[in-house]
Amino acid sequence: MTEPQFPLDLGHRPALSADDFLVAACNAEAHAWIERWPGWPGPVLAVFGPAGSGKTHLAHLFAARAGGLMVAAANLTVDDPPRLLEAAPALVVEDADRGVDEVALFHLVNLVKESGAHLLLTGREAPARWRVALPDLRSRLNAAAVVGIGAPDDAVLAALLVKLFADRQIKVGEELISWLLGRMERSFAAAAAAVDALDRAALAGRRAITVPLARAVLGGE
Repeated sequence: MTEPQFPLDLGHRPALSADDFLVAACNAEAHAWIERWPGWPGPVLAVFGPAGSGKTHLAHLFAARAGGLMVAAANLTVDDPPRLLEAAPALVVEDADRGVDEVALFHLVNLVKESGAHLLLTGREAPARWRVALPDLRSRLNAAAVVGIGAPDDAVLAALLVKLFADRQIKVGEELISWLLGRMERSFAAAAAAVDALDRAALAGRRAITVPLARAVLGGE
């Protein structure tokens, strides 16, 4: 059994390489689309899934594979599309369903199509459910290829918990992972929240991350 580690406040950065992506039934189709590039049926692909499901990881894989740039949807302006496409042959617009300049995105999609570039959009909802007021943008989104990431099973959640702890340079025992799986909500966001809460509590109390600490922080028997 892995011995628990006492945490150090070193900060953390998610591991976003191809080897670090956990391919499973819930995300295999989305991952296959990224691996299939540039053999997409069209220039635009939208990947959707819940918070923490790996959309950003896939976006980084695509950007690395295609030599692309990433931009947050909230930062996209009407002046950006030509400049961005001059700098890179592929682009990622993240969180496109959570606030974007619709005219800017419409122009970007058009320029991507005209230039032979590729565009990856990410969001929590499928594009058909995005609140889009601009009819022309709605038409472009309806024409895009779409793939979703489903809910995780226990095997995926276990692997995700181990990875999230590893991103913080923490090794934990199987007993803790089993305890968490028996009590947490089955979602990517819940896994991330549990790891964050335990890391913060361990740092504050200078304690190892163990089942007793998890019980004290997260509750449960």
